[in-house]
Amino acid sequence: MTVKQLSMPELVDACLELGVPGVGLWREPVQSHGVEATAKLIRDAGLTVTTLCRGGFFTAIDPAERAAALEDNRRAIDEAATLGTDTLVLVSGGLPAGSKDLHGARERIADALGDLGPYAEQHGVRLAIEPLHPMYAADRCVVSTLTQALDLAERFPAHQVGVTVDTYHIWWDDNASAQIARAGAGGRIHTFQLADWTTPLPEGVLNGRGQIGDGSIDMREWKGYVEAAGYTGPIEVELFNDALWARDGREVLAETAARFVEHAA
Repeated sequence: MTVKQLSMPELVDACLELGVPGVGLWREPVQSHGVEATAKLIRDAGLTVTTLCRGGFFTAIDPAERAAALEDNRRAIDEAATLGTDTLVLVSGGLPAGSKDLHGARERIADALGDLGPYAEQHGVRLAIEPLHPMYAADRCVVSTLTQALDLAERFPAHQVGVTVDTYHIWWDDNASAQIARAGAGGRIHTFQLADWTTPLPEGVLNGRGQIGDGSIDMREWKGYVEAAGYTGPIEVELFNDALWARDGREVLAETAARFVEHAA
């Protein structure tokens, strides 16, 4: 999504040109190019699919809506397995229309994880709960902290359910570093993502993720936390940013790789 202006073949070519060994994919462009075609394209290029994003949105109350969400997540797990990644990132869902019950919404997430965890395991895929910044709690994700994410994940085996550590969403939380250590001790850090926090946020806030080095987050500090917790997996950069999307995608990818080296490597 950092360079969503690139087609899938263009993305693969740019990664090869820059020496980027892996890519985290989103379902929409994968489906647009074709799941099997994308898997072959990535495989033939010698690249790795680090994660697939996203599953989730488990908080509906209506039985038909909940059943549809579970079926869509099973499809997402199937897609992840086809692409060769072992991690499906979950954005768990906000409050249903008219509801103010955060606790109830989180319990419905747990119910969904109990249903999907064994299915994911059968397909060699792990579910990674991503806590989102509290500003998204109403409409996108009632899981706002790593503490909340781990409280859910720890109800299930670590090889089924873990967490996503994303600097953009947790950098403000004084408890986050301790929770990273907790996640690492339990083998539950399934992916680590970087994005910077810049202000003012854009209208709608969704596309406010800043380029590495442009904002308030010390990337090396957070990388140090996950490394101290034992994480040795891929590090992803995930930027939702209209200004970046308006630029040449290859240029943005090259800049992002350079910023990673400068601020996080």
